[in-house]
Amino acid sequence: MDSGLYAACAALMARTDALDTIANNLANSNTGGFRGRHTTFNSVLAGFGQTLNSQLNVDTNHYGILGGSHLDMQPGALEPTGNPLDLGIDGNGFFAVQTANGVGYTRNGALQISAKGQLVTATGDAVLGTTGAITIPTGANVTISADGTISANGAIAGKLKLVEFAPSADPQSMGGANYTVPASQVVASTNSQVRQGMLEGSNVNPVSSVVELIDAQRAAEGMRHALSMIDTEIDKTAAQDLPRIS
Repeated sequence: MDSGLYAACAALMARTDALDTIANNLANSNTGGFRGRHTTFNSVLAGFGQTLNSQLNVDTNHYGILGGSHLDMQPGALEPTGNPLDLGIDGNGFFAVQTANGVGYTRNGALQISAKGQLVTATGDAVLGTTGAITIPTGANVTISADGTISANGAIAGKLKLVEFAPSADPQSMGGANYTVPASQVVASTNSQVRQGMLEGSNVNPVSSVVELIDAQRAAEGMRHALSMIDTEIDKTAAQDLPRIS
């Protein structure tokens, strides 16, 4: 099989995956606390372990593949809202929330009080305190200190559970701005501060992401065109050249 076909196919698959990642970043560029993902690429040598008898053979059998993606941990901008239930985090911390799929972590602090009096996210997930879910009396005047202590009408109602991820952690998306990390890679955040009346925006730059999207689309289209040319050449060889071999 023509090595160019392998190379073009591998590149097309890599760029298609990259397109999905960039498109998801753009779709969440206005999602509070969202963290963008960046793709990385690796080079793989076809026929690894075999003897490639020339430099040309080596060069033509190196293919680019998607090596994976990583979460951009840079914070988004904190914007004042004046809403006492809007919370931003200054530092590397995350809020812990109880989702239908287990404990998740988020920087989206657009909170509200449910009909049951629990502090929840905009999607209804219970916000976790150091001792579990946090209950706030209806109509209470809520104040939240920098260390996450919540007071309702002057009485302490709980303390937010703020956590950080280990440097080796690879947070995975749970949808929106929620992420999951193994419990062994989660530690208490001691250097983060809660900012009441503020919300953190997405850390995705829409302009840069649009440029990345266009580049990835052009690369993918180029690989599709290359595959078409190679396929046509293979068909031509099969139809015209092979019958001449005696």
